Amino acid sequence: MTHTGRPMPPLDADERTGLESWLDFYRATVALKCEGLTDEQARSASVPPSSLTLTGLVRHLAEVERNWFRRVLTGEDVPPVYGGPDRPEGHDGGFDLTPDAGLAGALAAWQEEIAVSRAVCAERSLEDSAPFMGAEVNLRWIHHHMIGEYARHSGHADLLRERIDGSTGV
Repeated sequence: MTHTGRPMPPLDADERTGLESWLDFYRATVALKCEGLTDEQARSASVPPSSLTLTGLVRHLAEVERNWFRRVLTGEDVPPVYGGPDRPEGHDGGFDLTPDAGLAGALAAWQEEIAVSRAVCAERSLEDSAPFMGAEVNLRWIHHHMIGEYARHSGHADLLRERIDGSTGV
């Protein structure tokens, strides 16, 4: 563990453990950036013209988890986490906030998707693949993609949190 309570990725691990550990490290980083915030704080946008918020970012990450591990890897036909008749699949990736969107609900939905993702991955090897964009994508590639996705959004979360209350650091 690091001093922040995030799981430190092992320095000498096999490939799978390394990939899963880095993904969990970045998941924990996003969660850490949301700790102690009110709904109002988590709904506050970064800077104009951007409408990016921590709540929207967490909602987006729930959509990303669902998309890559459930829709792509398993071929499961599941609707968007934040979709509906007026918000069709692919509407905004979860970033847009409805008036009732709160941080606690977003975090719970995200954690549920993470739990499903972990279970899906536990049943597969890194070489297991699924059709994607006219080719095959394997779990190894998905892990690499997700690490990049989370690393990028961890940086966004860091900047958002600093704007909210001045809190910085990894």
